[in-house]
Amino acid sequence: MKVLVLNCGSSSLKFQLIDMEKHERMAKGNFERIGGMKTTLKLNVRGQKEEILRIARDYDEAIAFILEVLIDPKYQLLNFLEEIKAIGHRIVHGGEKFSHSVLINEEVISEIESCIDLAPLHNPAGVAGIRAAEKALPNVPMCAVFDTAFHQTMEPKAYIYQIPYRYYASYKIRKYGFHGTSHKYVAQRIQELMNGQENLKIINCHLGQGASVCAIKDGKSVDTSMGLTPLAGIPMGTRSGDIDPAIVPYIMKRDNIGPEEMEDILNKQSGAWGISGVSSSFKDIEDGYAMGDQRSILALENQAYRIAQYIGQYIVSLGGLDILSFAGGVGENGIETRERICKYLEPLGIKLDLNLNNVKGKEGCISAPDSKVKIYIIPTNEEFMIAKETYDLVCNM
Repeated sequence: MKVLVLNCGSSSLKFQLIDMEKHERMAKGNFERIGGMKTTLKLNVRGQKEEILRIARDYDEAIAFILEVLIDPKYQLLNFLEEIKAIGHRIVHGGEKFSHSVLINEEVISEIESCIDLAPLHNPAGVAGIRAAEKALPNVPMCAVFDTAFHQTMEPKAYIYQIPYRYYASYKIRKYGFHGTSHKYVAQRIQELMNGQENLKIINCHLGQGASVCAIKDGKSVDTSMGLTPLAGIPMGTRSGDIDPAIVPYIMKRDNIGPEEMEDILNKQSGAWGISGVSSSFKDIEDGYAMGDQRSILALENQAYRIAQYIGQYIVSLGGLDILSFAGGVGENGIETRERICKYLEPLGIKLDLNLNNVKGKEGCISAPDSKVKIYIIPTNEEFMIAKETYDLVCNM
């Protein structure tokens, strides 16, 4: 079965075509600047890359063009669109309604729309992508896979905020967590590497431009660092992570700015970029660190310190730890990042092997022989996880 995975952002559309029988990614691409004057499709077909300029004013036009590409004889991907047997949509926020991936119908779409206040940039794009796919492939079953679903196993003591309870009762203000598809993939992959061993206590660090830490016990999320929104938790590329809430009104009063501008500062001008002043790219900040730039050093040391603190906190949540894993672009490729984090954890008996750690993007164990906890790099594959969940749902229709 061939599954098309769609990930609709506020102005972008990522896709992958996956052959589930062969466990093979046939093609992937990223449509950037949808709605702009210079829309670009970055395409990768079995390792061959190219860029195609094509105006796409909306998701209807973007998805229509992607389907044109998939049946273009030049790429030898599909002979007919009917070969696509299912479509999996990444949906950022499912609120409390969805603890599993689901087949999409009008009721599901309505529930996704009801969560727009919780994800104002992402959920409208997700719905637009669903509607566009319905028009283009009306007879193909579609599934919604939610970033928040994996974390619905958290207990109330983990997700409730210490603010008046009426805000939870009326507005469902609570911790939801994100990157759930990635954390779930890593947890399942670790179980495979451990020969199916159950009862594992895992802390997974999904580190990239967006970043989160997740405590996983028996394959279920116990706690996670992101909150009501993806802004909470550890410092990220441009997001602040946790701060004293009183900072927000203080800055707003001093700079005479409104909530939208303050939200933009915390989401797009903070994190490693805000501290370093170098770039939103961790590669550039690492270069600054290597050259002795003090603000780059401060940004990355602070990030490692905060991540290590979260790991310590989640050891308490789990009542111990068997596996510490690193995933995401920075987690998989950041040799120095992993070293900085694990240095703080040595008093807990968590030790990195510096030689084994000297690798980028390759799955494997990188802990020292005498480490009390195994440390792994697990390259995440959210798209395959979306395809797998879609495949399972459609096969059981």
